[in-house]
Amino acid sequence: MEWASGALHQYRAMTLAQLASLLARARESDRWRLIAEFLEEYRWEPVERRHDLLADEPPSVGEERWDVLLAALAEHLAARDSRGAPRWSEPRRLRRFWFPFNTRAARVDAIVHAPAAFRRRGVFLSAHELDVA
Repeated sequence: MEWASGALHQYRAMTLAQLASLLARARESDRWRLIAEFLEEYRWEPVERRHDLLADEPPSVGEERWDVLLAALAEHLAARDSRGAPRWSEPRRLRRFWFPFNTRAARVDAIVHAPAAFRRRGVFLSAHELDVA
């Protein structure tokens, strides 16, 4: 809980829709920091409330690659909690593969270790990049 303006406010974790709004306004160099913050908040939420953080379709970030990455992230996190992906995430896919971390080593690692939710949408990043994002 947080104290602000003399009133007690209950803390609420960021939703994926809120994250998308922040990503749309953020510089490219700040986007992974915002994703890391979302993932940290998601990890601390009780499992029974996590699905609510993914349920609402996020607005477009303004770049298809990032919109698809958010869909993959929603499916990936839902699957880790033994839930189905939100319906809004299903149609989002890239026509050309995207390697967000585009070095030779990162590309090889991503091809081998990309989580299924990302791979099937054409976003290639290693699962450990989600842990350190």
